[in-house]
Amino acid sequence: MLFRKKGKLKKEYDERLIHLMQQTREDWQQQKNLSDLSFEKSPQMIAEEKMAEARYFYLFKEARHRKIVIK
Repeated sequence: MLFRKKGKLKKEYDERLIHLMQQTREDWQQQKNLSDLSFEKSPQMIAEEKMAEARYFYLFKEARHRKIVIK
């Protein structure tokens, strides 16, 4: 009985991770586009872009570790 929930929970958390990755990628792309459109890049804007990129790649590494395939 205990082991049946394990597969169900894994699928649920994998779906959450995929959704979070999609959101984070959109945020990163938005920061990147904003940075590209601006004439003068402030240090804060550069830092925000780097943080968004780091968040996305951290989630990407976690997905690879969990062997998640996005179709």
